[in-house]
Amino acid sequence: MCTGIRLKAQNGSIVYGRSMEWGAFDLNSNVCVIPKDYAFTGTTPEGTNGKEWKSEYGVLALDFLGTDWLADGLNEAGLAVGMFYHPDFADYPEYNADMASNTIAAMDIAGFLLTQFASIGEVKNALAGLQVVGVTQELLGTSDPAHWMVTDKTGASITIEYIDGKVSIFDNPLGVITNAPTYDWHMTNLRNYVNLSPVALPTRKVEDIDFAPLGAGSGMIGLPGDNTPPSRFVRAVAMTQTTRPMPNSDEAVYEALRILDNFNLPLGGAEGSDHEGNTANMRSSTIWTTVWNMEKQDLYFHTQHNRRVRLVSLKEMNFEGNEIKRITLDREKSQDIEDLSGHF
Repeated sequence: MCTGIRLKAQNGSIVYGRSMEWGAFDLNSNVCVIPKDYAFTGTTPEGTNGKEWKSEYGVLALDFLGTDWLADGLNEAGLAVGMFYHPDFADYPEYNADMASNTIAAMDIAGFLLTQFASIGEVKNALAGLQVVGVTQELLGTSDPAHWMVTDKTGASITIEYIDGKVSIFDNPLGVITNAPTYDWHMTNLRNYVNLSPVALPTRKVEDIDFAPLGAGSGMIGLPGDNTPPSRFVRAVAMTQTTRPMPNSDEAVYEALRILDNFNLPLGGAEGSDHEGNTANMRSSTIWTTVWNMEKQDLYFHTQHNRRVRLVSLKEMNFEGNEIKRITLDREKSQDIEDLSGHF
């Protein structure tokens, strides 16, 4: 259960953000820096014998499960990719060993796109000829059911899904993604909520009695409040379409963080909560939240352990070398609290 959003500031700059939920165990993500010319090999059901490629662009990203797989990231060309859970609907092509050299696992997609491409057009062309297969992950117990939101520096966004064994690429004009079912279903479902408005409903007179709305917010009566993917999709659209004016990317970062606060889930309230796992050291199903300032190429994030927003600048990274560099999200798994008592 994750929620992704895209915002556009008045000066045209783009911000992409998302929450990462998983309820069974900590994904142990790191912030990682992938250098240029780093060699990758795609995974197949037979092992690490898939497509080979080298990174054309340096990448700043978040990994997971102690692997080179990426959940979220931005490259130096301005392309952002987020992987989102898509259970019961993701259906990949059958693996063909004769095509291993052009095959990658679903878990490889974010890294493949981030290291290779700069625009939505390039991504669409690349996926048309690529074989993507499911590979069962021992920790998850499934063949990585996922879909992806990709955004470039112009603000163009797409959603990538594998349905009935074929790739489906949807233009994503609203810049929102959650989980199941399919993206086109979510867009159709929005037609049930065309009444929603940030403007309060007017007073109505009935039998010479004036009935005024009770407080602000009456224009949003009917906005779904549960945490299912369809409801979160509607809420995310409603919130991103009714933002305050954002003159620049800095203000859009503030707004994205505020919006994503509405999608934090308690422990036990997310996908994976029914899996046997270890939650003893977890404080939330929302493991981390990221916001990417795509104009300035800055990563902002906070975690289940520390809500303080931290910054990593892609422009300050050194993309030379032959190793992926990593730092843990939390140097200490505790909230740093500023004590103002002495200021009185």
